[in-house]
Amino acid sequence: MTRIPASPLLLGLAGLLPFAWGAATTLWPGLATPLAGVLPGRFFGPAVMQIYGIVILSFMAGVIWGVGTRAEGSRAGLFYALSVLPPIWAFFTATGATGPALIALIGGFVALLPIDWTAARAGLAPGWWMSLRLLLTTIVVLCLAVGLGTAP
Repeated sequence: MTRIPASPLLLGLAGLLPFAWGAATTLWPGLATPLAGVLPGRFFGPAVMQIYGIVILSFMAGVIWGVGTRAEGSRAGLFYALSVLPPIWAFFTATGATGPALIALIGGFVALLPIDWTAARAGLAPGWWMSLRLLLTTIVVLCLAVGLGTAP
């Protein structure tokens, strides 16, 4: 594996901010107090992680589609087919009650890893891809797990 370039690393870490904010306001609800009159409740705690998790899981589906464009034949078709699964999964499993939704999102993010690994192994993703994906997925899963502690 090669070193993760600065741009994808920094942007990937920046993309974790809503997850980290959700986990922080779950562990320390007082952090949200100064913003409670400005932002609606869905921007704090488990709710923000649920909403943002659905968005990011769907974003990752687009990445899988992009992997498909680098492949040919049936392999391309496989990645295209796999790319529609994360948003369908999120739509059917993560749009209801927050607690079960966070569990479904954890499952969705973990389920992306074998797809990413397959793409990397086939040379369809850069050499640093799995290092980035493992780092980001670990942090996302930890944040979502924190949200489970108080999610309805």
